[in-house]
Amino acid sequence: MISVEQALKRVLSAVAALPAEQVPLARALGRVLAEDVAARVTQPPAAVSAMDGYAVRAADVAKAPAVLKVVGKVQAGAVFKGKVARGQAVRIFTGAPVPQGADSIVIQEDTEAAGGKVTIKEAPKPGRYVRPAGLDFKSGDVGVKSGRRLTARDLGLAAAMNVPWLKVHRRPRVAILSTGDELVMPGSAIGPGQILSSNGISLSAFVVACGGEAIDLGIVPDDRKALAAMAGGARGADMLITSGGASVGEHDLVQEVLGKQGLKVDFWKIAIRPGKPLIFGRIGGTPMLGLPGNPVSSLVCALIFLKPALEKMQGLKPAGDAKPSAVLAKPLPQNDRRQDYLRATLSHRKDGTLLATPFAKQDSSMLATLAHADCLVVRAPNAPAAKSGERVEIVPFPSGPAGI
Repeated sequence: MISVEQALKRVLSAVAALPAEQVPLARALGRVLAEDVAARVTQPPAAVSAMDGYAVRAADVAKAPAVLKVVGKVQAGAVFKGKVARGQAVRIFTGAPVPQGADSIVIQEDTEAAGGKVTIKEAPKPGRYVRPAGLDFKSGDVGVKSGRRLTARDLGLAAAMNVPWLKVHRRPRVAILSTGDELVMPGSAIGPGQILSSNGISLSAFVVACGGEAIDLGIVPDDRKALAAMAGGARGADMLITSGGASVGEHDLVQEVLGKQGLKVDFWKIAIRPGKPLIFGRIGGTPMLGLPGNPVSSLVCALIFLKPALEKMQGLKPAGDAKPSAVLAKPLPQNDRRQDYLRATLSHRKDGTLLATPFAKQDSSMLATLAHADCLVVRAPNAPAAKSGERVEIVPFPSGPAGI
């Protein structure tokens, strides 16, 4: 068996960022940017008013109160064609260009208008309530850098920069194949010895949540010809995921059948719990990840190995070395030689300390505890017993675009 760290390193070394494609802004949410986005305009393009009020020359109202003649009005989307001269003011609204000659805005609450004149009751400093040209960004400024998963804020900024199209990395296409004579689809009648298949559903959702495109090839029985035929559906995919058929049982045919189709196994068996029987290799140029058939093991291994691979294929930059941690709410016994991932809930003490409470039962058949967990508590191989209050590494379940 190899370590989790070794296995992850070998998985990531086998994948690379996919080529870029151009998409309109409306279809770019959640995609990973393949090149920097630079502004095509300056914003604002000219000095504009930040408030409703009067555009004035600060020198004319250095001493308040002061009375000025109102010589015009300008609103957003319009331009005052004249010039503000000594003793003059222009009625102005938020977002409107500041008239030539004016250098300050007096908010309307500090004025009193009557008979074509306005009394300035408070003296502004030059530049007061004026947004200078380029305050937000200038033409050529980089607003969004490559390698970022695009948010609604990023798209709004790109639109304001007058950029209608973005270059993003192509979504990874992932073919998913569930194996086992015992599997039936949810909603089906369950015969003796049969179990409901959840891996195809959960893994497809996982791939989509991580930014990929899932191709669910369905369930294939433990039959050599059927498995070979169904695996053919993975042609053209960027990765093949199988669940089940990865251990050493008589009916575990994945290695045997796919081996005849060119599967070159990189490693098999990892010192991890749950999820020891995991295969990684290549069929031709396509990476193949053989996950355990156990639903809990399958999803835990997807979180540890598949998610980072999908992120790299989308061009996401790797996270830093800092690893999330929490304080144990209960003691844990000494660990054995496998790296353990314990399902746990998270809560906060009154002082804000993050607490992790592992479930009392960690049987890998218990999918409900995985659904109710907030994170996985990581226990290194041969880790000594841990006391309540000790700090431990955790793997939080992602939320948002990459939620599982």
